[in-house]
Order: sequence, then structure tokens, then C-alpha cells
Amino acid sequence: MSHTGGTPSAIRIGIDLGGTKTEGIALGAAGEERARVRVPTPRGDYDATVRTIADLVARLESATGSAGATVGIGIPGAVSPATGLVKNANSTWLIGKPFDRDLAEALKRPVRVENDANCLAVSEAADGAGAGCGVVFAAILGTGCGAGIVVDGRPLRGRNAIGGEWGHNPLPWPTDGERPGPACYCGKSGCLETFVSGPAVAADHRRVTGADLSAEAIAALAERGDATARATLDRLVDRLGRGLAGIVNVLDPDVIVLGGGLSNLGFLYPALPPAIARWAFTDSLDTPVRRAIHGDSSGVRGAAWLWRPEEAAVTARNCTPG
Repeated sequence: MSHTGGTPSAIRIGIDLGGTKTEGIALGAAGEERARVRVPTPRGDYDATVRTIADLVARLESATGSAGATVGIGIPGAVSPATGLVKNANSTWLIGKPFDRDLAEALKRPVRVENDANCLAVSEAADGAGAGCGVVFAAILGTGCGAGIVVDGRPLRGRNAIGGEWGHNPLPWPTDGERPGPACYCGKSGCLETFVSGPAVAADHRRVTGADLSAEAIAALAERGDATARATLDRLVDRLGRGLAGIVNVLDPDVIVLGGGLSNLGFLYPALPPAIARWAFTDSLDTPVRRAIHGDSSGVRGAAWLWRPEEAAVTARNCTPG
């Protein structure tokens, strides 16, 4: 999927390529932050994107006095095992490009390119909310709805590099009022992303009330006792519960970690476990649901952690409950 090999370095550089900003971080041997840089993403310009990343790496190496650091890059898409080209990228100017190979040439070293949700999962499994857990399912609830899976410290990419793409499965156990569901950019209708992402929560509230509010504004209204806002959030919890129950029934992870803008809604953490348990195929469910410890930095840290020198095998016995 991407270039591997190379000589291990005391400095690991991670790059998080977002739709509006590109962030770079340099981590020391123990995972401590040594330097961080953030610049605007050159939207729509592939060659400029490659140059921007090369410049960020040079700046981070200069700031840390290092040379030949390992480089991992998180992108909102994946490198296709079939073609070696980027697919499924929200940053559409990457699609169809040999991104990992072009970066390796620009940087004169091997690179590792991974889906940004997988980077979140790697970060939280390494030293975050999923540390010590054998199987970590880390969902991004933001502009879209994606997820990454880590097993024994390693991202589970899957044969087709779509491991964790739960947002483009249908909402489980839909009610009559939820069929066929909103249209999704992927060309289908009723995808989970159209129900549980930030824009989806806003759209759901607008359909029911006519009020055009962001998910954060809806949550603030609910805290002040607004019944219609509370109902919107109740529908979100119910739908997330069904979606995550499907994951539990198939994967049965040791922990579920939430990232993205909606992960900052604190009421989700006590509300989701019973919502999942109502639909999970088990007599008792103790799967913890946790907020990503590293928050917005999880993606860029996870990109750096793609070059962990070794992933020690871990088991659920090391995964603290609650």
C-alpha cells in the first residue's frame, strides 16, 4: 500500500493532510512532541500539495535538529492495493495519483501513507484512550463519518484498503420514517454518514423543526432545556447506538473511541453504552466508549506513529475497563 523500510529514526514526523489545513508534528522516541507546524492546504493543486508536505518535513527536521526522520502521512482516503493510486478521497485532487510514490521521491526516503481515520486509531491505541487494548475501533464523527481499526497495535487496512469504512454502511434497523434515507455523496442513500455526522445532525434538526443550526448550537439549546433540540440529540444517540451495535456484533472491539467534532459532546459517553446494548447480540455488554485523549491531534500523532519500531502484542487483559 505504501513504501516501507528505511532506517529507524529517533524523530518520527507525522503529517495530517486535511481539506483546509495541513499539520505536521515531530515526535521524540517516547512520543513527546518536539515541534509542530500548521499551514493552509493548497486545495485543488496536487503538485503544490506534494511541495507543501516536503516543506513541512524540512521545517520540522530543522526545528528538531534531525535529518532522515521517518515520515507518516494521513489522508482522507486510501491508496488502492489494486492500482497503487489514491481512491475515496474527500480531497479529490489526490484521486488517481501515486501519492505515496511521489512523496517518497520528493523526500528521498520511504514514506507510509494511511487513511486519516486509521491514524486516529493508531494514535489512540499507542498512547491514548485505547492504550493497552487489543482491538480498538476509533470513529470520526465530524464533517463525515469514518473509522479506523487497530489490532495489536497495527491498523487493519483490509484487502481493499477500506477497513473501518462504517459510515458507508446503511443505518441498521431503520424505521419507516428513516427509509430510504438521505442521499449520500457516494451515490447511495441512507448511509450512516447521512445520519450521524455533524452536518447530518444539523440536517435532521432542520427537517423536523425548520431551524438551521449547527450540531454544536443544537447541543447548547438542549442544555438550556429546549425540547426539540433534546429530541434531535436523542435521535443521534439512538442512531449511533444502532450503528455501533453493528460494529460490536461483527468486530467486538475492546474499546470504542470517538474523535471529530461531535466527540466533544460529553453526554454521548454515558448515553451510548446502553444505546448500543439494546441492539448488540449479547446478554451483557461492557464495551467502554471513550473520547479520543489526543483530540484534534490524534490524526497527526497517529501518522507519526505509523513508524513505531515495533508493535508489542497486547490483549484485552491490559485494556482497563470503564
